[in-house]
Amino acid sequence: MKKTAVITILVIFCIFLALEACGFYISRRGNVSYNEESAKSLQNSRASAINLRKRIATLSPKGTYLVIDTAKNRIYVKKGVQTIKEIVVSTGSGSILNDPAGNRQWIFDTPRGEHSVQSRTTNPVWTKPDWAFIEEGEDVPKSFKDRMEKDVLGDYAFHLGDGYMIHGTLYTRLLGRNVTHGCVRVGDKDLKELYDTIPVGTKVIIF
Repeated sequence: MKKTAVITILVIFCIFLALEACGFYISRRGNVSYNEESAKSLQNSRASAINLRKRIATLSPKGTYLVIDTAKNRIYVKKGVQTIKEIVVSTGSGSILNDPAGNRQWIFDTPRGEHSVQSRTTNPVWTKPDWAFIEEGEDVPKSFKDRMEKDVLGDYAFHLGDGYMIHGTLYTRLLGRNVTHGCVRVGDKDLKELYDTIPVGTKVIIF
């Protein structure tokens, strides 16, 4: 083997050893750097979480308000970020009803978004809309009086606007299910507690 070839091999070997040593050093430095960065990242995450909680507290409605989860069929009575009470309810089924005349369609969802209690009533009377008769296969009455139906909404009702209410139910066995035409049904005992604590103007957040 020529002398130059041997020298070349030795040079390459030395370079290899140098690179290995350098790599080990960088790796150790990298671990230290990684640990330092992890600690900083953890500190930043904790600071962000604290700031987020403060923002949520700032954005939360003042006083008592309601949060309605239509997936879990729950009402949460809240004060700030604290949950005071959890209530099992029934919300919209999401089913669709088409008018046989072909010009109307109803989707029975509980409306998402921010609402408020616009009014409260005791012994509410249901004014049946057109879809209630169509669903039952009946003719839509011409007389307003024929639309009135008592004793189906429980003892109390909270009106949220556009015909949507939080009210009682005759079908307590269905609480916890998505079975309504859009209103929120509540059992008698829980409904009475809501009526005693929730005034007109209370924010209602539905999702």
